[in-house]
Amino acid sequence: MPRSVNVVAAKARRKKIMKETKGQFGRRKNVWTVAKNAYEKGQQYAYRDRRTKKRNFRALWIQRINAGARLHGMSYSVFMGKLHAKDIEISRKVLADLAMNNPEAFKAIVDAVK
Repeated sequence: MPRSVNVVAAKARRKKIMKETKGQFGRRKNVWTVAKNAYEKGQQYAYRDRRTKKRNFRALWIQRINAGARLHGMSYSVFMGKLHAKDIEISRKVLADLAMNNPEAFKAIVDAVK
């Protein structure tokens, strides 16, 4: 009896990955083995960088809060310490946005913790 292989499923699987690598440079877009490796590596980078993005944004928020706090004669660590001591719970994301786009509101928060 001849060997039965499910070509339909295999072709669909390859087609899906080839569609994902469409637009890449060189053999990454049209050679199956190279495209598969490129796709898998891309998925690894995507998984890793979803976490890295959170770190990068937190660092950016801290820099913006620090810059805003220093305009009012206070360092970031002192400002955050006094915020926690006064039980004012505002996220770093919101504080950074206030420091950048609404300096009056940020100044009010700084005055509240002084």
